[in-house]
Amino acid sequence: MTVKEHPKLAVIGQGYVGLPLAMRAVDAGYDVVGIDFDRARIEMLAGGESYVDDVTGDTLRAALGTGRYAATAEYAPAAGFDFAVITVPTPLRDARPDLSYIESATRSLAPLLTPGATVVLESTTYPGTTQELMVPLLEELSGLRAGVDFFAGYSPERIDPGNRRFTFQTTPKIVSGIDAASLERVDGLFSDLVDTTVPVGSPREAEMAKLLENTFRHVNVALVNELAIYANELGVNVWETIEAAATKPFGFMKFTPGPGVGGHCLPIDPSYLSWKVKTDLGRDFRFVDLANDVNEHMPEYVVQRAMHVLNDHRKSLRGSKVLVLGVAYKRDSSDARESPALEVIRLLNEYGAEVTGVDSHVEDRRWPAGAAREELTAELVDEVDLVILITDHSDIDTGLLENAATPVFDTRNKLSGENVTRL
Repeated sequence: MTVKEHPKLAVIGQGYVGLPLAMRAVDAGYDVVGIDFDRARIEMLAGGESYVDDVTGDTLRAALGTGRYAATAEYAPAAGFDFAVITVPTPLRDARPDLSYIESATRSLAPLLTPGATVVLESTTYPGTTQELMVPLLEELSGLRAGVDFFAGYSPERIDPGNRRFTFQTTPKIVSGIDAASLERVDGLFSDLVDTTVPVGSPREAEMAKLLENTFRHVNVALVNELAIYANELGVNVWETIEAAATKPFGFMKFTPGPGVGGHCLPIDPSYLSWKVKTDLGRDFRFVDLANDVNEHMPEYVVQRAMHVLNDHRKSLRGSKVLVLGVAYKRDSSDARESPALEVIRLLNEYGAEVTGVDSHVEDRRWPAGAAREELTAELVDEVDLVILITDHSDIDTGLLENAATPVFDTRNKLSGENVTRL
């Protein structure tokens, strides 16, 4: 792929996508410059302290010890890069895709671009972003020609935080290039880093594949969420129903209901596809719109059910002490972005409840303002009027909940006991 002993890789964004990539690249023999605009993060990384679940402090310190990993808030140390991978956020702003972080990263990289270098976009986005935004900006600001002087492509991230079976290295990686030469270089880079690459015809197919993956999950989660609502009203145990259906060895894939969806992927990515269809084709992507409607209202449904549980114990939500277990959106993750717990807490506050939260994974700086932070103890469970299990972290002592007199509303079907009410 290259004659250099240690090719230079710039990774823009050192979050849950960029940092695991950077660590794996160091391990594979690359010189890595990790760039992030969050200076607090850079200070932590430079001190050997990881804030990403999938990267241990030992792994980070080992990378720093090689002398081939440096974390910085500046782009200058990336000068002379052979490869650059952009892993910056792509949020929604007023229901519209915000590509400002991609644009900013591209503008900052362009002056450092040299002949023979390769730039790969990895941030989730709608089809066309690589070839319509990133590549033209690189050409305009560098004076170089894509496919002639430099190479470019797209490779969507497939990070599943906390998944020990399918890691960055063991998860197949979709790769694409703007032409055959670019694909060869993008594929060569990721072949060094992961076990399996999956080449596709162009960045558009790779960009669409990422949106398809998450839209598939989003729609199916919405299906079982709505099923859970109606099953409860019909007196049907939705959890037993799903387990029974899952015994079918073909034609069925198990999804389970919950308090809502969180993280970057499900609450946001399908809306990128919906927006693109609406903007370019003038039509509605009805499955995505319906899934958004169902999943966005699940936190409200959780609070309504919480009210009913309290009513059964002759208590009002207003003035009650409510313990929310789990603030992160996902089991054993510290990621609270778009977590349904945030909306549940907001609604509980709005209804006049006194809210306490427990989550050992979420950093203090990410903690929601509407909940006092405590550790889970038997005394705390006894003091509150209701416990709502939002995220079933493995470090939660379920015995404290199942054996307590305090009523518990379990949105994950993880508890048993006479005091437990399930979603």
